[in-house]
Parts: sequence; C-alpha cells; structure tokens
Amino acid sequence: MAKKPKTIYVCQSCGHEHPRWSGRCPQCGEWNTLAETVVSRSPMAHRGRKPPEKPRSLILSEVTSRSGDRISTGIGEFDRVLGGGLVPGSVILLAGEPGIGKSTLLLQVAAAVGTRQQEIGSSTKEKTNAYSLMPNAYPSALYVSGEESPSQIKLRADRLGIGTDNIQVLAETDVDMIVGLVENRGQKTEDSVLRLRSGLPPSDIRLLVVDSVQTLTTTDLSAGAGTISQVRECSQRLIQLAKSKDIPLILVGHVIKGGAIAGPKVLEHMVDAVLYLEGDKFHKFRLLRSHKNRYGSDQEVGVFEMGDRGLSEVANPSDNFLSERLKNTPGSVVTATMEGTRPVLVEIQALVSSTNLSHPRRATSGFSYNRLLTIIAVLQKRTKINLQNKDIYVNVAGGFKVSEPAADLACALAIVSSVKDKPIDSQTCAFGEVGLSGEVRKVSQSERRAKEAKKLGFKKIISPEKARSLQEAMEKILNPKFEAPNKS
Repeated sequence: MAKKPKTIYVCQSCGHEHPRWSGRCPQCGEWNTLAETVVSRSPMAHRGRKPPEKPRSLILSEVTSRSGDRISTGIGEFDRVLGGGLVPGSVILLAGEPGIGKSTLLLQVAAAVGTRQQEIGSSTKEKTNAYSLMPNAYPSALYVSGEESPSQIKLRADRLGIGTDNIQVLAETDVDMIVGLVENRGQKTEDSVLRLRSGLPPSDIRLLVVDSVQTLTTTDLSAGAGTISQVRECSQRLIQLAKSKDIPLILVGHVIKGGAIAGPKVLEHMVDAVLYLEGDKFHKFRLLRSHKNRYGSDQEVGVFEMGDRGLSEVANPSDNFLSERLKNTPGSVVTATMEGTRPVLVEIQALVSSTNLSHPRRATSGFSYNRLLTIIAVLQKRTKINLQNKDIYVNVAGGFKVSEPAADLACALAIVSSVKDKPIDSQTCAFGEVGLSGEVRKVSQSERRAKEAKKLGFKKIISPEKARSLQEAMEKILNPKFEAPNKS
C-alpha cells in the first residue's frame, strides 16, 4: 500500500505552520486561514519521472529570444490583448463572472489555433513559425473540462458553428492524469488507465485549456476541490508542465462575490498573464482586459460582441458605442478614453432632477462613484451651480466602464448640460482631468484622442489645450458662437 504524503497546515495570513487543522490560527488569531500543504509526496508520485538535471547558469546575452515564435490565434482582439499572440510555454489566467462567455471564448480560441496551425503546417511557403516545421500530424488544441462532459462541449460547438476537427476534449479533474496524458502524448505507455480515460489519437498539443482550475484535485491532498491548497498545488503542476513542454496554457478562474479570483492570491503571481472578461449580461459587448502581462502591455483591451454565433470581434469600438446615440439631447457628451494603445470614444450621459429628500441620490453605471462626488463638489464650489437638492445619475452608454480621469471633463459638462436643460453640439468631444481648483489638467496622448475624434466626424474638441478651467469649458459649450479649432 502506498504511503500517504505528509502534509501540514499553513496559515495564509502569517505563514505559521501547524500539524493539524484548526479553525483559528494560534499565531495571528485569524479565522479559517489554515490551508493544507504537501511537505513530502508519495514515492508513487515520482514513478516514471526522469531524475532532475543539475542546474546550470547562463549569460543573458547567450540566451536565444523566442519573440518570433508567438502563436497567432487568428482572433485579432485576443492577440492584441496578449501582445501579439500566444507565447510558447506561457500561462494565462482568464477570469470573469459566471455566464459572461469565458468557455465560449476559449472554445473559439482553441478552434482558431488548431485551424491556424493547420494552415501554417500545410503551407510550403510560410516557414516563419517554429510549429510549422513539426512533421506527421497537424497541431491541435486540448480542451480539458472539469465542469462539462464532451457531449455538452460538442453541443455548444455545434450551436456556435465551430469546426471541431482540430479540438480534442478531455473530461478530467485529476491533475496527475492530465499531466501524465500530456507528457505521454505520441509515446507508448503501459498505463491502461490513461489510455482508457483519454481515448484520444496521438498528435502534438499546441494549446492546453483547463476549464476550470477550481475543479482540479490531486490525490496527494485530502482537501476538497477549490480549496486554497488544491488550487495552488494543481496550478503549480500544470505550470511546470507548460514550461517544460513549451505548451501555452490557459487556466479559467472563478471569481468570488467581490470580483477577485477565487483561490490564493499567489495564483496571480505564478501565471504570466491575468485576463478579465468583463461586461453586462444585458448588453452585447464584452471587454477582455489585461491586468498583468509579462509579454506585452497590461493596459490593452479587446472588444467583442456577443451574438448567436458566439463572440465576434469589434473592429471599430468607437463607432459601435456611438451608433445608438441621440443627437441634440441634454446631458449627453462624447469623450475619448485610452484603452491601452487604442483611443475609444464613448458617450457619457447625465440626468439631473429635483428632489425633496434631505439626502439627494447620486448613482453611476460604468463611471467611478468617488470621481462623481468630486466633480459635483467642484461644480458647486467653482461654478456656483446649486446641486444640493438634485438627484444626479451618470451612465456610460453601451455597458462600457471608464476608469481614467480623462473622462472628468465630459462628466462635468454632461451634468451642466442636464441641469440647464441645454443640449451640447453633437459634433463636440471633450476630455480632460478636472482638478479640485476647477482647472482642466492635461492627459496622456491628447493628440491621438483628438485625431480619433476628428476621424469619426467630431469637429469641436474641448481639451486642456482649448480650455484651461472648467468655467471656460462651460462657456464654450453654452456659447453658440463656439468655433472649431484649426485642423493644423
């Protein structure tokens, strides 16, 4: 009988080690922070593995860069967020609210990678990608699901119209089985259990998707699936597999009520990229944001549209966000916000109404609540507009979320337009940060914002270069003789 691996319980707050579980850490006094951790694994866990090689240091100049080996998925918005495509051996953590479209997106990515690599492999002219030189079988993607059966995945693929010839599926939650399967692909193995559970033809794996990491377990730990110890240990084994085999790995992560990724915070430090799929279920747009990326910018955003055939790319987000805008309506101002390296124009809407309540209501959707309170205070103090008996509602149209201060000026002008019930010219675009003294401060990449606005037909640009104070900006929008700036 195999000897059970030795485990201890480590506090996730202070790091104190304890031989057995307790509801409260005896060192720091925190509750429910002791997590089971493997100290020494069973000898059976190392059976069949090669002995570790002696480490050897390298001079950095001697290391060969592999920036040209990125795997393009063929989905432009997804590649944009990653910095140009999948890097071999990289580990990506994708998180999002339940039902937002994570599994749908990854199924489309898996199909796109398989199709893309088949086209490259079959071409005799294009040899820039290292994977195009692989003989025998065309590359494919392995989709490991711990939440759905293969028949359920096939039903979704058929509904989305996705080609399934280059996607291999595996319904498994044992991380050791998954690692053993990938390590023995294309090799003869005596393990009949692996053969029985996989049922997959031998071929090279070029993308590994695990949906989701919270469903994985290892027999070395007695804790249940989704616990801190299981998530950390299973993730570590999959990351080692991806690095050793140079296989891009995408992990799906659940989120808790507060929006954070379930499991230990160290999980986000272990991976190479952390992506969030955001959006409102009642809106058609989905935003793929990069919160961490070791191989590209962590400020990029990909815009998708949810439809009957899954997620489709939005080539011109500004045009889509402004397509349903009503012109010459009080309380509506267009602003230019930067999402990574791309300017995006969105509509800021404000509604100001009188109230008899002692505490007027302030509500926002897609805009920072604290920034709204600051803008209201500046308007009352610097422009003498009475908003004490007014309910104020601010909304970013289309389900978009604006986080940068460059939208302050547009929000303030939308409130002024609504309280005075006077529409702003529909060809006006405003951006700038509003300071506590009422000044309009400069923002980054103003020229690119203005260029994008003019490209979409906005002739009047209110920016920090055109209005130095909030009072001056108000006079420009309320003055019908306001002239457009020179194109030069």
